[in-house]
Amino acid sequence: MRVIKAASLTKQVAQMCIEAGHKLPGDVLAAIKKAAGEEEGVSKRILDLCVTNADIAEKELIPLCQDTGVAVIFADIGRDIFIEGDIYAAIEEGVRQGYKEGYLRKSIVADPLFERKNTADNTPPIVHYNFVAGDKIKLTLMLKGAGSENNSKLEMFAPSASLQDIEAFILKTITAAGAKSCPPLVIGIGIGGNFETCPLMAKSALRRSIGERSKDARYADLERGLLNKINALNIGPQGLGGKTTALDIFIEFAPCHMASLPVAINICCHSNRHISRVI
Repeated sequence: MRVIKAASLTKQVAQMCIEAGHKLPGDVLAAIKKAAGEEEGVSKRILDLCVTNADIAEKELIPLCQDTGVAVIFADIGRDIFIEGDIYAAIEEGVRQGYKEGYLRKSIVADPLFERKNTADNTPPIVHYNFVAGDKIKLTLMLKGAGSENNSKLEMFAPSASLQDIEAFILKTITAAGAKSCPPLVIGIGIGGNFETCPLMAKSALRRSIGERSKDARYADLERGLLNKINALNIGPQGLGGKTTALDIFIEFAPCHMASLPVAINICCHSNRHISRVI
């Protein structure tokens, strides 16, 4: 059995925070460039500026966005690993160091309702653990901003809901978000599970690369169809109209209770900041 010292993850997480905060993933950047080639007028200008912003951020180590988000980590841990020490504490320290060294804005308040005092180091992070085959750890980090998160939704449908009802809910949510989520968007959808797992599926879906379709042909077709319908809304880049309201949409699904049909929408702005490391 392979032994990994939890403390060794701290440096990795710190570097991931810095890179994710300053460098737009290649698939997202390519999708924005492609969309810019298909737009015209102010819509094209906005997308061109997104590309310029990404270039400046990477070269000059300036955050891609002033909202450097909540650090959300998906930790896929191999079953043939023994972790020596406190993995959560190591990840938390990595976030603390990364946000300090990368000059990333600290956005976390310790108490959500009364004091709302900033923790001053962007901790605590949100960590989701999953145990998988093998002797490696895969960490995927998202820097999830509040502007898009605030427009995300969960609806507990009755099982009698039709596909048309679900599509209408998704389109209504994206329409209501309008310019507030900084389109063009990347959209994660969770279908099934229950009240707590459905939104997590929606967030997990955002880890996919642009153009990566569901392995289930039915859901892959649904992704394509919804993407076309969302882009037909003419919300466009920054809500000023155009063909590109979303860069992509990803659907994850899971079994659910026969009396329920949960659907969650997790919206991400065009700056879909995520990065993975295998250890």
